[in-house]
This record gives sequence, C-alpha cells and structure tokens, in this order.
Amino acid sequence: MTEETIHIAKQKFEQLYFSLREKEGRIYTDEQLLHLPDVKKDHPHFAEWQLRNKSYLRLKNYLAKRVFPVKILEVGCGNGWLSHRLSFLPGACITGIDINSIELHQAKRVFSHISNLHFINTAIDMIGPGESDHIIFAASIQYFSSLKEILDSAIQKLKPQGEIHILDTHFYNPGEIAAAKARTVDHFTNLGFPEMSSFYFHHTMDELSSFKHEIIYQPSFFQRQFNNNKNPFPWICIKNA
Repeated sequence: MTEETIHIAKQKFEQLYFSLREKEGRIYTDEQLLHLPDVKKDHPHFAEWQLRNKSYLRLKNYLAKRVFPVKILEVGCGNGWLSHRLSFLPGACITGIDINSIELHQAKRVFSHISNLHFINTAIDMIGPGESDHIIFAASIQYFSSLKEILDSAIQKLKPQGEIHILDTHFYNPGEIAAAKARTVDHFTNLGFPEMSSFYFHHTMDELSSFKHEIIYQPSFFQRQFNNNKNPFPWICIKNA
C-alpha cells in the first residue's frame, strides 16, 4: 500500500467517523467540551456520560496512588476530554494522540492554556519507545483490527513497569462474535453509515492470553443485564513485564 493510498484511506475514515459522530449527536461545542464528562440531564447521551465519568473517576483515583511525576499517553483521544481531566493530576504530563484531526484540532484549541497537556495528530507507531508510564485506550481499542499488534506496539512505548489501561470497551466470548458483528452492521446501516462496520472490530478476552494482564474492574452478569447505573465494560490493565 502506497503512502498516497494510506492517506486517502485515512481521510475517508476521518470524514466518515466525524459524520457519524455528528449524526449521533456526539460533536460538542467548546463550552460543552470544557465540562465533559458533565452534561445536562436532558442531553441525549446523559446516561452514557454518567458511565464514562465513573470510569474516569476510577482511573483517576488509581493513578493518584502512583509515584509522580508520570507521563500518560492516551491513544485515540478524540476531543481530548479524558486527557484534559487527567491533566489535573499533580505531576502528570499528558499527551493525547489521534489520527483523526477534526476533533483533535478542537482539543488543541480548547485546552491550549494547559501547560502539561499536549495533543498530536499521529499514530502510536510514531511515538518514541520507552517514554510512557501509562498508556490509555478509552473507548478506542475497538478501532484496531489486531489487538495483539496494537498492544505489542503500545508495550514498546512503555517505560519498565509501565501499564496499559483499556476502558469502556466491550470484550466478547468467542461464541458471541458473529451475533455482535451482525448487530454492528445493523446499527451502522440504520444510521446511514454501513461502511463504518468495516472499521469496527470485536475482540475477545482470549486475545489477551499472551499478555500479563489484570482485570481491575469486572461487572457481573447481573450488573450488565439489569443495572443501567453500572458500567458494563471491564477495566483491563496490562503490565510491561
């Protein structure tokens, strides 16, 4: 694949993804972005942001117990709301990266006054090795086709004893994959963006078997099925062994 072909594919995905986000009502004003994950109760994604806030608070409390200063890299940071919140950790230096430039430009503009927070329009492969204490994938790992490849790449960017954190992403049992893929196709088709299904991937816990990992938070079956106030996604921590 030539560099020009890669560039065209990136542009296609970027525009498709942004258009989908607009259709779903997930593009925010600068003022709204400054306050995320707090949104008004009448916001169409209020319940989702309640869950995202709980994930953020768990992560913040966990990281606050680490030795500082630390360098934190968020991969697929989007509009940068989580990186922004983590920048309030004393002694933390936060870098958010994303290959999509539209929302990232907003993040750069809105959070430009924060000295320990930086945003780069790039892929993780372009980040220097051994630089990060923590690498975070928050609702982004599902956009990588190979879980092993992206985690192998991320581990190379960690310092010794560094950690990868995967949040707000569903992991499936092998027998659930076919049905999940069908639901994804139906979802994007109903929204008018059937092409997006080819950019969305379904990963299993089995794919983590070759990594030294720990499930820090695991919702029970009862919580996932019957309690809308509980985060239905696991929090997975992978350590650089």
